[in-house]
Amino acid sequence: MKCPFCSNQDTQVKDSRPSEDGLTIRRRRFCPSCNSRFTTFERVQLRELTVLKKNGERRVFDRDKLTRAINVAIRKRPVNAEDTERLINSIVQRLESMGESEIPSSLIGEMVMEGLKALDPVAYIRFASVYRNFREAKDFEKFVGNLD
Repeated sequence: MKCPFCSNQDTQVKDSRPSEDGLTIRRRRFCPSCNSRFTTFERVQLRELTVLKKNGERRVFDRDKLTRAINVAIRKRPVNAEDTERLINSIVQRLESMGESEIPSSLIGEMVMEGLKALDPVAYIRFASVYRNFREAKDFEKFVGNLD
């Protein structure tokens, strides 16, 4: 693992332990070159996923992009980091276990909508406003009016 501080290629693992969710390994690392310490996380990747966008374009699935989209929706909301990470892990696991290598972006969007609806109603509406491309206040009224 390359040191993020000095780019030394030869770092040492000092401590490894599973994360709270049991889906990742947390490793504390040490760089003998600059004496810096840093943490890395390892996740199991069952398969390489490709996202099929609405315009026909194909992109490699990016977990970080999914995380950023969810974090934008929950910004300044009373949602703890563990719940957010559980939602992200759940979506990624469902996608990987589908058995398909190409996943429509609309399916990912619907999974996020479903997860946010259970997590925080305001975050759900925020995400929906971008995902469903709300244009005016009436779009919000109509969407909120259809909530359970």
